[in-house]
Amino acid sequence: MFQLKSISYRPYPGQSDKEFPFNLPVIQSLPELVFTSPVTFFVGENGSGKSTLLEAIACAVDAVVVGSESTRTDKTLTAVRKLSQSFRLSWRKRTHRGFFLRAEDFFGYARRLSQMRQELEHDLSAVDDEYQGRSQYAIDLAKMPYRSEIQALQQRYGDGLESRSHGESFLALFQARFVPDGLYLLDEPEAPLSPLRQLTFLALLKEMVAQQAQFIIATHSPIIMAFPGATILNFDQVPIRSVDYADLEHVALTKSFLDNPEAYLRHL
Repeated sequence: MFQLKSISYRPYPGQSDKEFPFNLPVIQSLPELVFTSPVTFFVGENGSGKSTLLEAIACAVDAVVVGSESTRTDKTLTAVRKLSQSFRLSWRKRTHRGFFLRAEDFFGYARRLSQMRQELEHDLSAVDDEYQGRSQYAIDLAKMPYRSEIQALQQRYGDGLESRSHGESFLALFQARFVPDGLYLLDEPEAPLSPLRQLTFLALLKEMVAQQAQFIIATHSPIIMAFPGATILNFDQVPIRSVDYADLEHVALTKSFLDNPEAYLRHL
């Protein structure tokens, strides 16, 4: 079972098809997008519209944005919010669980968590100076909110995302924020992940799909695209079409390069 069944695009009266993102060919040729499996990949070259459509879906479902306050107020989503208003959603089971995560938001979120922890620890230490001469009870009472917030961060993220490699911290964040029965929208999750960590990510996907999670993922990674049973939508074709893994240009080019890198590098 997965949550989001389909998206229909219905332009509203007076809408300009010359304005971004309404001018994108993949949007203009998008009468309906049907999700037929728990994991769907958006695949295509840069500028093909896959990230734009993913962002618009995030706005349409009012997804939580990791690293930002809301799809309703995130300034980087201003243009796609207009597009999302032209979407009609069909659900198998409406859910408010899950999140929207872009690679660039992850790095900013990890930095903010580190700053938050440092500020809490600083404020905790400052209580001793501010409460000199007061009872130990008063000191402990003043420290309580800072200790509670530090403990909450510790329980969710361990020693902190900043204490790990980018790949480790991304996977830690992904696991910490996961809840079953959610809809997860991920834009280029491979960015902080080594090939080995991408395989770990696939193992996590399998575990989470078993807990009734649905994923829509924009990616360039042939490793991640190989998830068994996933639907792969090719944005390099208009209209968007489902394609087999073996027929993807990303896969063919990567395989050809690995088989004979010199054939490509000699032209540099």
